[in-house]
Amino acid sequence: MQTTILKNGLIMILFVAVALAFEQAPAQAMTATEIDLEVQEALTKLYKHSDTAKDFGKIAKGILVFPDVYKAGFIVGAQFGEGALLKNGKTAGYYNTVEASYGLQAGIQSFGYVLFFLQDEALEFLDQSDGWEIGVGPSLVIVDKGFAGSLTTTTAKDNIYAFFFNQKGLMAGLGLKGSKITRIHPK
Repeated sequence: MQTTILKNGLIMILFVAVALAFEQAPAQAMTATEIDLEVQEALTKLYKHSDTAKDFGKIAKGILVFPDVYKAGFIVGAQFGEGALLKNGKTAGYYNTVEASYGLQAGIQSFGYVLFFLQDEALEFLDQSDGWEIGVGPSLVIVDKGFAGSLTTTTAKDNIYAFFFNQKGLMAGLGLKGSKITRIHPK
């Protein structure tokens, strides 16, 4: 009996946490124009704070930007965000990122991230896959502030580099493994 009450209580807390986390998230899917504006603002902010990211932007074959990703969880978690792929500075497609997780986790957060595709093969994999699950396919390196200080475009040997920014909220851990990126068609 107590186990059932505890389990139901945990599920109720999860729903409240998810509702609070997504309270500031858009009530409906964003339009292409809204996504484009947020992508440009996010990229400008990232470049202002990271010379390494700015250098990668100059040589990348494609740049996939997710300005606002929302994540919440208590044992069971979920993550969602929308963004755009830029090629030669122009929008080449729109994508969402979704993740479901289970394990020791608790919290609510929002953040943004940018994936710099340095090789054509990695970009082609994104274009040809019907939803790309990060961790399957091209190699990806997550760049933190310490690593960014020693990384240059000449020492970069992997296919894709991820930069995080605007992290807000409380959630243990930050990663992309298990995230699925899928092409969308906003209005």
